[in-house]
Amino acid sequence: MTASNAPSTIAKKATNVSLSETVLADAKALRINISQAAEAGVARAVAERRAELWVAENAKAFECWNDYVEKNGLPLAKYRSF
Repeated sequence: MTASNAPSTIAKKATNVSLSETVLADAKALRINISQAAEAGVARAVAERRAELWVAENAKAFECWNDYVEKNGLPLAKYRSF
């Protein structure tokens, strides 16, 4: 579930965020909800970091698979029609 469609029953924790005066003024002028925007940005950063960690944790598996394909070709390649 993403922050944009999260039910309002999810507990929230207050926190302090420092923003540049320009960004804050622009957001207010555009009627952007700072809390929602910050939560969405942090959620995106968390997802990106988790993806980076997953790739790093599975790097050996990728390397092994690439070595296998280089030596043996793709499994079932003879059945490919493209």
